[in-house]
Amino acid sequence: MTPAPSGFRAMWAELAPIGRHAASGGYRRYAWSGADTECRAWFREQAEARGLTVETDRNGNQWAWLGDPLAEDAVVTGSHLDSVPDGGAFDGPLGVVSAFAALDELRGRGAAFTRPLAITNFGDEEGARFGLACVGSRLAAGQLTPEAAHRLRDADGVTLPQAMSAAGYDPDAIGPDPERLARIGAFVELHVEQGRALDLSGDPVGIASAIWPHGRWRFDFRGEANHAGTTRLADRRDPMLTYAETVLAARREAELAGALATFGKVAVEPNGVNAIPSLVRGWLDSRAADQDTLDTVVAAVERAAREHADRAGIDLDVVRESFTPVVEFRHALRDELGTLLEKSARGPGRPVPVLGTGAGHDAGILSASVPTAMLFVRNPTGISHSPAEHAAEDDCAAGVTALADVLEGLACR
Repeated sequence: MTPAPSGFRAMWAELAPIGRHAASGGYRRYAWSGADTECRAWFREQAEARGLTVETDRNGNQWAWLGDPLAEDAVVTGSHLDSVPDGGAFDGPLGVVSAFAALDELRGRGAAFTRPLAITNFGDEEGARFGLACVGSRLAAGQLTPEAAHRLRDADGVTLPQAMSAAGYDPDAIGPDPERLARIGAFVELHVEQGRALDLSGDPVGIASAIWPHGRWRFDFRGEANHAGTTRLADRRDPMLTYAETVLAARREAELAGALATFGKVAVEPNGVNAIPSLVRGWLDSRAADQDTLDTVVAAVERAAREHADRAGIDLDVVRESFTPVVEFRHALRDELGTLLEKSARGPGRPVPVLGTGAGHDAGILSASVPTAMLFVRNPTGISHSPAEHAAEDDCAAGVTALADVLEGLACR
C-alpha cells in the first residue's frame, strides 16, 4: 500500500539527514553519488504517494506528472536536490518540497486542473562534482553537447559517463530534449533568496526579474617546483605569489565596477608543505548586472594576472569553463505571477517585490526554450551556499501558498 503523502514539515524532516556532513552541518549531495541516489528515491516516494507518474529523462532529470505527460501546454514547477560542498538545506530542496506541498494545498482547495502539471528535480544543478552548473537542464536545452559532457571529470578523475553508469544510468543516452521542452507552457521555480532584499523590504515572497550574466574561468599558473627550505627567494618561480596577486586584483576590479568576482576554489601541485608549487590552478566566478560590466571585470583580472605572471616568469593559461548570458524572465509571465499574487495574498495596490539576482538557476537555462519565472522566499541571514542559509517556517508556508496560487492561476483556468 502506498503511504499517504506527508506535509511540508514532515517532508523537510525526511529529507534533512540525507547527505548531511556531521562536522560542518552542511550538505554534500553531489551528482551521481550515494546521497544523490537517496534524494532521488525520496523524490520518487513523494511523487508516488500523491499518485503522480514518475519518469527520469535521458539526462537524469526527474519528472512527476499529474495528467498526461505527452499533452501540450504543461505547467511545471520544481528545482534541484543537489548541493555545493557543505551547502545549506534550502538552496534547491525548498523549491522541490514546496512544489509537493503546493500540490497538496491545491487538492485541498478542490482545484480542477485543466493543464498537465509536473514537479521536477533537475540533476547536477550546482556543478559541485564536475565543475559545470546546471548540467541536467543544459543538456535538455541543448546548451551542453553530449561530447562536452562526456569530457567532464571530478577531482578524482572519474568521468561523468563513469559516474552515471555507476549510478545505473545510461550516459550514451544524454542529449537535447526539445520534444519534452516543447510540451511545457510555463516553468515556475521557487527558490530561497540568496541575498537580503526581501528581508530589508519586509516581504516574505518576491518575484525574479532577471539573472545576471555570469561565468567560471580557470586560471592555470605554472612555475617551477623546488625545495622550500633551500631555494633562495630570488631564484624562485613560485606561481602561488602570482595567484595571490590575481585574487587581490579580482577583488579590486569587482569593487571598481560594482560587480562580483570570487576565487573560491584552488588546486595546488605538488601540494606539499615544504615544496614550492609547480602549478596553482584557481577558478574565478564572476557576475555583473550587465554583459559589458562582466566583460570589463574579467578582462581586467586576466590582464592583471598576465602582468604579474610575466614579471615573475610564470606561464599562464586562462580557460572559460562555463558562461550564462543575462536572463530576462519573460515579462508577460512575470507580470501574470505578480497579478495572481496581488489578488490572492496582498490585495490590490500592494505589488509583490521584483528582484534581480546574481545566482544561476535551472529556470535561467530553460528560459531560452520555455516561458519561465521564479519566486523567491525570504532569507533573513542573506547567506547562501552555507549551513547558515535559512528561511523561517512562516515564510516557507507563505512561499507554498504563493506557489499554489500561481499554479492554480496557470493550470486550473
